Amino acid sequence: MKTCCIFFLYLAIILQHCFYFSVSSSSPLLLPLSHSLSTSKHSSSPLHLLKSSSSRSSERFRRHHQKRQQHQLPLPLSSGSDYLLSLSVGSSSSVSLYLDTGSDLVWFPCRPFTCILCESKPPPSLTSLSSSATTVPCSSPSCSAAHSSLPSSDLCAISNCPLDLIETGECNNSSYPCPSFYYAYGDGSLVARLYSDSLSLPPLSVANFTFGCAHTTLAEPIGVAGFGRGRLSIPAQLASFAPHLGNSFSYCLVSHSFDSERVRRPSPLILGRFVEEKEKRVGADDDDDHKEKVEFVYTELLDNPKHPYFYSVSLQGISVGKRNIPAPAMLRRVDRNGGGGVVVDSGTTFTMLPAKFYNSVVEEFDSRVGRVHERADRVEPSSGMSPCYYLNQTVRVPALVLHFAGNGSSVTLPRRNYFYEFMDGEDGKQEKRKVGCLMLMNGGDESELRGGTGAILGNYQQQGFEVVYDLLNRRVGFAKRKCASYWDTLNQS
Repeated sequence: MKTCCIFFLYLAIILQHCFYFSVSSSSPLLLPLSHSLSTSKHSSSPLHLLKSSSSRSSERFRRHHQKRQQHQLPLPLSSGSDYLLSLSVGSSSSVSLYLDTGSDLVWFPCRPFTCILCESKPPPSLTSLSSSATTVPCSSPSCSAAHSSLPSSDLCAISNCPLDLIETGECNNSSYPCPSFYYAYGDGSLVARLYSDSLSLPPLSVANFTFGCAHTTLAEPIGVAGFGRGRLSIPAQLASFAPHLGNSFSYCLVSHSFDSERVRRPSPLILGRFVEEKEKRVGADDDDDHKEKVEFVYTELLDNPKHPYFYSVSLQGISVGKRNIPAPAMLRRVDRNGGGGVVVDSGTTFTMLPAKFYNSVVEEFDSRVGRVHERADRVEPSSGMSPCYYLNQTVRVPALVLHFAGNGSSVTLPRRNYFYEFMDGEDGKQEKRKVGCLMLMNGGDESELRGGTGAILGNYQQQGFEVVYDLLNRRVGFAKRKCASYWDTLNQS
């Protein structure tokens, strides 16, 4: 019996050491992101995908400027525009959630689940709470964070914790759980409750992970994996568990042009990737002559007092061809009311710009393309994009460069990231003609945007780049990559 006990004691020590080693290692954690196009069972025309994506991008952007709500979860996009991350909590099965750098909360649709007005939405990926899940106490800082920083004393009063326990700070057990919270969207909403359980990100398991469980939503059947800067986000919770995993993350979004065949391969999500060198070489071969030279371009993160979970950066201007168009002051900084700056967002499809700045970019673009190609006025309302052109010959499109704050912090976009070409008339109602559209959007007048986000850098413009969120050094970086093969490259290395 004694020998048996000693054996199990040694086994426990060995297992504990192995687990600690896996957590303490500086190796990054590689996870696959899938695109909703790759899992959608319904084929849609390019016009339909453009229209739905542009509408949802506009709704999400304008929601940031609604003043009636203190704190709202950014809006997940419709099928055809989203990147999904699979994870599980407790002993429940894996669930696919929208990856969203514009929010700081993880929430799941939980059984029993009711989604109102979801007839035209994708089916939900449901989970059930495991027996190991526990409610989060009303006195927890996580509860306050979920309720827009409402004081814990108020939250515990709502949970019927006695006054003497509130005064002594003893409402810290499951008898006084965090009250349900409400989140409103541009076209939907949800009510959820906070729970704590283990999070599974193979090969890691993170204990005491806080998440929301929603039993009722309005028009939103899919949950969200928040990667924003708030305390409830996945990076923030990982940082308290294993700092090297939470201090930096990056993703490389496969270029798709709304073609489901192009997104069969996963987009890599890398947790714990530190990119401190100015240059690195990547490639499957050991021969340096066959390796690709990659240079990261960094820009500093700006603090946002009103929306602290946003990854806000300063945009100095946009070049169209050889002409540099200076950005307005509101895009160069964030004011003390939280207004301005550009949010780097994985959850919005298209880049949104203030109207005057957008019109200047469009005017310069049209002066070069419009003088050669006929304007496709009929297509623009149907696609939600503008300007669009009929392409009867090879089109020469001017280069588009984003100039962020910092020395040499300019990002040249690949042509496919801002000019989309497709065939109009596939439905047989019109003559088939090739069309090309500029993939930037008008976000509204500056007067309407005051107090909110000045602009958004959407995920469509981020395709083909490894986008690094270096939280330790408070910066965001961009490097051109062949994202379709990058998954294999990382696995081999």
